[in-house]
Formats: sequence, structure tokens, C-alpha cells
Amino acid sequence: MPSGLVALLDDIAVIAKAASASIDDIGVAASKAGAKTAGVVIDDAAVTPSYVTGLSPARELPIIWKITKGSLKNKLLFLLPGAMVLSEFLPQAIIFILMLGGAFLCYEGAEKVLEKLGLGKHGATLEDEIADPVAFEKERVAGAIRTDLILSAEIMAITLAALDVDVWWERGLALALVAIVVTVAVYGAVAVIVKIDDVGLYLTKRAEAWKQSVGHFLLRFVPKLLLALSVIGTVAMLWVGGGIIVHGTHEVGFHGLYDIIHGAEGVVAAAAGALGGVAGWVTYAALSGVVGLALGGVIAFVLHKVLGVGAEEAH
Repeated sequence: MPSGLVALLDDIAVIAKAASASIDDIGVAASKAGAKTAGVVIDDAAVTPSYVTGLSPARELPIIWKITKGSLKNKLLFLLPGAMVLSEFLPQAIIFILMLGGAFLCYEGAEKVLEKLGLGKHGATLEDEIADPVAFEKERVAGAIRTDLILSAEIMAITLAALDVDVWWERGLALALVAIVVTVAVYGAVAVIVKIDDVGLYLTKRAEAWKQSVGHFLLRFVPKLLLALSVIGTVAMLWVGGGIIVHGTHEVGFHGLYDIIHGAEGVVAAAAGALGGVAGWVTYAALSGVVGLALGGVIAFVLHKVLGVGAEEAH
């Protein structure tokens, strides 16, 4: 019996030693894979402040906290187990899941563009009269978490596709690490952004002239920042979604769109000389955005005009 216990402890020690030696590998794999999700992370960070814009300042941080918890739940309870199952038993499905998520991003981005052009409004907005603030807040939180689910699925799928880890539990830990770090970074940044105006208001009431000047600057700056984030969020949706579609069609055997866009990227990069890398990337992102806008526009037309889903006339 003691010899059996000693043998068991030896086995545990070996497993623990192997696990500790793998921590560095997991961290490196997670950081490399996480870097590939940058476009979706930018999208997530740029879109989220819109869900608290115009609501009571006292409700901003509680709303962001609710969305943060929903995001972690999306990633860790739903998407992580699903990603692990897919990676083990059906890895070829990952690219199609990516493309479905990319199509959704294209649709969301195109819908925002169409609304800005006055071609329709879908769902309640802050321009409408809010009869029930509590119900409206719940609706916006639910909408944010729903959008986060798609963005989180993209982040997890991109991470999974980028991971070069064979051991299933190491792959799971890397995915969980990326999920937690991205969520904290995104919603931490959002919390800071939406409270900048409160900081500005506080500083305007201080006695020191320089604090008042900084406060007034922040109050003037915040509306411009939120407007810029709204534009960036829409552009990021179209660029990321379109890019996923372009890459996905190439992966499944349809190379025409991919070859055209990357060919244009190469031509511009070669012509731009020292700025070739930047110019080439901008070209690729812009053309991917055009693809995203075209695809999203088609999806929006079919949903709202053909199927009549969620269509409302613009006021």
C-alpha cells in the first residue's frame, strides 16, 4: 500500500513538473495567438461605449460591469468548451464559423452606414423617447452581450486557428488566458473612456486654473472621442468582417477575391517605396472594408426588405 502511494505521488510530481514547464509555452502561444485578434479587439473596444452613451452617468459603470460579466460568460462558459470540442473532433469547421461571424460583422457595419445615410433605422436608439429607462437599459445590455458573443466567437476562433499547441489542456489554458486578458483590457479601456467626462467635470470645479483648463479640454474632447470611436467601430466591423470573408473564401478554395485584393496590396506596396508596408496594409484593409460593406449591404437588404426582419422606417 505505501509503495502504491509513493508511486502515485511520484506520478503526481512528474505531472506537476511537466505542467509547470508548460506555463511559459502556454503564455507564449497565448500572446502570439492573441495578437492576431487585434482587429476584432479594436472593433469590440470601439463599439462598446455606444451602449452607455447618453444614459445616466451613475449607470455607466454598472452597465459596463454587466456587459463584462456577460462577455466572460460568453467566452468561458459557452465558447471555450465549444472551441475545445471543435479543435479535437471537427477542426475543419472553424473556418466556416469564422466566416459566419465575419458575415455578421459585415451586416452590423453596413447597417450602421445605411442608418447614417438615412436609409432605415432598426431598433430603438437614444434619439427615441425612452418610456421605461430600466427596460431600455436591459435591452441595451442584452444587445451589447449579443454583439459581444459574435465578437468573442471571432476572437476565440482566430486564437484557436493561430495556436500551434498539440496538448488539449494547454490549448484550453491558452484560449482561457486570451479570453480573460482581452475582456479585461477591452472593458477596462471602455470604463476609462466613458468616465473621462466625469473627470473633466470634477476638474472644472477645482480652484487651480490649470485643472480647470484641463477639465474644460476633457469636456470638449469626449464628444469628439465618442464620435471617432463610433466611426472607428463601424470601419473596424467592415474591415475585419470583410477580411475574414476574403481569407475564408481563399481557404475553402475560391481564390479570385483573395488574389485580386492581395495583388492590389502588392502593387501599392511596391509603388510606395519606404512606406510600402503601411500603404499595402491600408490598401488591403480598405478593399476588405469594401467587400464587407457590399456583403453587409446585401444581407441587410435581404433581411429588412425581402424578409421584413426588424425593418422600420426612418423618422
